[in-house]
Amino acid sequence: MIHSHKLPRRWYRLVKLLPVKFRRNLAKPVTLGLFIFSLLAIFIQLIPTPSTSLLQTEPPPIGVLYPRSTGKSFPDISARNIFVMDQSTGVVLYHQQADDQVAPASTTKIMTALVALEHFPLNREITVTHSYSEGQNLKFQPGEKLTVEQLLYALLVQSANDAAEILAENYMGGRDAFITAMNVRAVDLGLSRTHLTNPTGLDESGHYSSASDLARLADYAMKDLEFARIVGTENAVISSRVVTNVNELLGKVPGVLGIKTGYTDAAGQSLVTLVDQGHPVIIVVLGSTDRFADTEKLINWTYSNFTWNFE
Repeated sequence: MIHSHKLPRRWYRLVKLLPVKFRRNLAKPVTLGLFIFSLLAIFIQLIPTPSTSLLQTEPPPIGVLYPRSTGKSFPDISARNIFVMDQSTGVVLYHQQADDQVAPASTTKIMTALVALEHFPLNREITVTHSYSEGQNLKFQPGEKLTVEQLLYALLVQSANDAAEILAENYMGGRDAFITAMNVRAVDLGLSRTHLTNPTGLDESGHYSSASDLARLADYAMKDLEFARIVGTENAVISSRVVTNVNELLGKVPGVLGIKTGYTDAAGQSLVTLVDQGHPVIIVVLGSTDRFADTEKLINWTYSNFTWNFE
């Protein structure tokens, strides 16, 4: 006999609709099944219905903007080695002898600064032990105390060779170990056409890089906020010395953010530039007779020739 008083009220009513004789002959397993079924039905009704907003899917992410050429003619450029790259996508916008291994001049100091930033605290104080005469320098004197940050400003703004040598000599293991660290970093970054023998960029056998490698090195270095801040500085004061950035495009051409100039007899004029006029672009010119004019032409050509659209 069904003990209908133990069933939930709604199922009690349902069972009452059955004929009395049928109800009396229902087997206990059926009763148990109805009881379990009724519990499941009640439990399902207790589960809250998700709101409409939760059922809505998120809008798809915005796609990446890719550069597309409009076919504008390329300007007359004096540089032998040229590399232009869209920084956001890594798409090469133009290249000319960009993989040639050539003398990089003071663009070497991008790597010098990178290794120094990775191994020295900015507030570390270094005492100058001797004077330096080779190439451009700030004539730091023996006994003079300078912080690593001051030396980095001298290195990247004024392109001071003595700052490069002081940083290298005070590295753990000395100058040779510093140069080894520079080359290890080049390997880590996949710069297969780069090998460095000094921290300044002075011409030496076996000291070389390429326009494509320097662009990728610049891309990596500019992600370091301290590095980016220094190379974007037009003027600074270092221990009573006023230094002015060698890069003439800073403050002149809209969007130019740095990063490094270079010049030696073997290398000619060099310039690595990050410019952002709505889309960040890295431009490298090596072996130029007018690095600033060449780069300005390349900036104008890039932003007039390319449009950026979703892939």
